[in-house]
Amino acid sequence: MGFAKQRVLVVEDETLVRMAIVDRLEDEGFTVFEAANADEAIDILINNLDIRVMFTDIDMPGGMDGLKLAAAVRDRWPPVKIVVTSGYRYVRDDEIPAESRFFPKPYDPDAIARVVRSMAAAK
Repeated sequence: MGFAKQRVLVVEDETLVRMAIVDRLEDEGFTVFEAANADEAIDILINNLDIRVMFTDIDMPGGMDGLKLAAAVRDRWPPVKIVVTSGYRYVRDDEIPAESRFFPKPYDPDAIARVVRSMAAAK
């Protein structure tokens, strides 16, 4: 199966930011699910076990930020690759799950699309 059929979850509480990256990933041929917070993201993952990549903001409302969400996803759904972003802090590789990537905001949507494509294609 090529990347065109791969499923991606975008977790971002800022609607316009979420819409922009969702549009970019859909333009790449991904099927994209959207969540505004960690609770919505977990519900989506429970109901869509074929999601291969999660792109999440760190700074979100609710009891779980993007770093906690990334750790929970890695524990519960180990095959899911994770891309983390933040406009407020820099995250070191040892603060995110193994094989994850961090991009500071503002990020280049093309760079995100390339990383998501390569992660989705990885076994």
